[in-house]
Amino acid sequence: MISELGRVILTTDMPNYGLENGDIGTVVLVHEGGKGYEVEFVTLSGETFAIVSLFAEQVRSTSTREIAHARIISS
Repeated sequence: MISELGRVILTTDMPNYGLENGDIGTVVLVHEGGKGYEVEFVTLSGETFAIVSLFAEQVRSTSTREIAHARIISS
């Protein structure tokens, strides 16, 4: 199970929030034993970009065999 302060990867685009599949976030709250999560997405400078409630199916755990990728966000 994904725990609070764990890093997760978004598995779907969320254009209403400016988020894309593959964006990395931090779980700030676990809902109902892992049925959902409150996830914070931040810029590389540490500024909060979005905090979103997500179903468990919309995120996955990170793997040790992955590398981060940066992209420019729209304002």
